[in-house]
Amino acid sequence: MPKLKFALAIPAWVWLLVFFVAPIFMVIVFSFGYKPSIFATHALDHLSFDRYLEALSPTFFSTFLNTLWIGILGTALCLVIGGPVAYWIAVKAPPSKRGLLLALVMVPFWTNFLVRTIGWQVILAPEGWLSQLLQGIGVIPGPLDLLYSRGAVLLGVVYNYLPLMILPLFVAFDRVSGPLREASKDLGANSVTTFLRVTVPLARPGIIAGVLLVYIPLMGDYITATVLGGAKGNMIGQVVASQFQTAQNWALGSAMAVLLIIVIMLSIAVAAGLLWLLTLPLRQRNRLVLGEGS
Repeated sequence: MPKLKFALAIPAWVWLLVFFVAPIFMVIVFSFGYKPSIFATHALDHLSFDRYLEALSPTFFSTFLNTLWIGILGTALCLVIGGPVAYWIAVKAPPSKRGLLLALVMVPFWTNFLVRTIGWQVILAPEGWLSQLLQGIGVIPGPLDLLYSRGAVLLGVVYNYLPLMILPLFVAFDRVSGPLREASKDLGANSVTTFLRVTVPLARPGIIAGVLLVYIPLMGDYITATVLGGAKGNMIGQVVASQFQTAQNWALGSAMAVLLIIVIMLSIAVAAGLLWLLTLPLRQRNRLVLGEGS
């Protein structure tokens, strides 16, 4: 029986090795190479860390910082916006309507990612309908100056990745049964205390899953930055894509990709450490000590 269970996992392991491990290994190898000529993409006869030093130059380092800023703030906005929506669908909405509400959340995914982003380019254009509306009601004195900026990129990534936050949060909140919340209220806790002390701790795996599902692909997004960002909203994914497709410098693009992976892993580790430290007093206060007072 154990051999049979392992055999069932072989297709998944093969898929991961061929389409995940092997490409990443190739990118890591290419990152130590160089571009030998204008007509060649890479060479591996002389390996060095020079491409990493080039990727960390002031020109590209500012793009890394901008990407990190958009990634953290965009993920936080998705959590702040998607949390109440997911909680309302899971707890407050009638059970008969939840399927319809989840379908409405998924409606943007029925359209191509690029088409959705171009749609925001049309909306945010200085001569677009949104600009004319805001000028008509006196909110802004002149044409809307948001397109091709970090603000436009932030708006685009929140819109594009918000469903990836709502869905796991909905599952997490839905699994917190109503009797647990009722028991908390019967013991004297108000709605806020019940949410913070019962619902959120039990839904923590779903919250972590939602944050990771949004943060990791958002950090590597280059379509939103290309369509909405321009020079002011550059993200490192856009620069990596340009190194592979336009500059044909696979070595430098690979080094940037490896550094992006490292930045993502380090930022997740730092966030996990900060979360552990912040929740440590609460865990110690709620810890049950057997035999205490006996």
